[in-house]
Amino acid sequence: MAFIPHTPEDVAQMLATIGVASLEQLFDEIPAGLAIGSLSGVPEALNEMQIGRLMGERAQLDGRALCFIGAGAYEHHIPAAVWAIATRGEYYSAYTPYQAEASQGTLQTIYEFQTMIASLAGLAVANASLYDGASAFAESCLMAVRMNRKSRSKRILAARSVHPHYRRVARATAGHQGLKLEELAYDARSGRTSLAALAAHDGEDITAVAIQHPNFFGVLEDVDALASWARARGIPVIGIVNPTSLALIKPPGEWAGGADIAVGEGQPLGVPLASGGPYFGFMATRMEHVRQMPGRIVGRTLDAQGHPGFTLTLQAREQHIRRGKATSNICTNQGLAVTAATIYMSLMGPRGLARVAAACHARTHELAAALTRLNGVSAVFDAPYFHECVLRLDRPVAPVLAALASRGIQGGFDLAAEYPELGHALSVCATETKTAADIERYAAALADALRAARAA
Repeated sequence: MAFIPHTPEDVAQMLATIGVASLEQLFDEIPAGLAIGSLSGVPEALNEMQIGRLMGERAQLDGRALCFIGAGAYEHHIPAAVWAIATRGEYYSAYTPYQAEASQGTLQTIYEFQTMIASLAGLAVANASLYDGASAFAESCLMAVRMNRKSRSKRILAARSVHPHYRRVARATAGHQGLKLEELAYDARSGRTSLAALAAHDGEDITAVAIQHPNFFGVLEDVDALASWARARGIPVIGIVNPTSLALIKPPGEWAGGADIAVGEGQPLGVPLASGGPYFGFMATRMEHVRQMPGRIVGRTLDAQGHPGFTLTLQAREQHIRRGKATSNICTNQGLAVTAATIYMSLMGPRGLARVAAACHARTHELAAALTRLNGVSAVFDAPYFHECVLRLDRPVAPVLAALASRGIQGGFDLAAEYPELGHALSVCATETKTAADIERYAAALADALRAARAA
């Protein structure tokens, strides 16, 4: 951040201009007993070069582990231009436009974001974002209840292969409003949602069916078959998607009959991992459902002189009126993260996103091939996957991950707590940031860790 210090002459001139004798006089409302003369324990000031060296040494202490964890947050390359632009003052300090039409730049950014998300999802309209992917899914469940008025059950069917955090957030957010999230079994061989599990609910009052594609295991679902089952019975379909994958695979709007709502986590679009946030969620839907969509929508229009401009075309927000009948409990969009995502998508373009997705897919297949060649490592599922896959080890995963961490490798996500039925299962992910050397290093470290565990 740029910083220009004021000289004593600058300070004296400003004080004289406002008619104050000293800086202390500006704070004369503070009781004298609360003032202190000096700060003890504060070291002498360092110059810019010394500060740079100190911070570099501190950063090296943190290290930079190779990360092969996915599970909903992904390490992608972010072009330097993304945050160089997003952290410019006119973007960095801009916030949700409460005086909307006075914030034309912010509105245009949101409009461009909505347009890109709607295009990725293959649906007509997207909102200005939500807090994260999990809360977006929770909001989509509530939206489905409002859309499907003929259903009285408030029952949402979602596979156990939907992200467990998403399912928990949906229950926490909507459970006290009577919504019931019911889990569908996945096929033990393929990792896909079982059509037989859906068929068991034939003839029942179901409010919506939620499909994650790729699912939490990274497996590609048979979305056309699942969506067809729901559409044939007049049941709305919620698609939970990874935006990077949409550059290659069929978007929710093009599933058989088309999904009604698409939601997901926007972090892969130019937002760093940052220890878990802040991230943002996205939501898109069909035009006929737009008035049930939570949050804000920005539209493009013409003013009285015929000049193009941007305005809020939908603002169904609880803080203004009818709190008890609000469409949602969203208080703002994740403006800065959305700005970065808009810049990222603009820089990458459709072909750039497709190259990233293809590289992720290829790196993960290379990783899976390298690891399953090791004694004691095997693939759990046989269905196609995008950029995550599940492996089974011949011993508990947690100690193996700890051994890898000691070698500077974050080896994946231990599925034991969430999916104990899979045994010693490990979810691994590789994005475009990983090289052949990185994969070789991981495979060698895992082989050493397994050998050491057997010898112990």
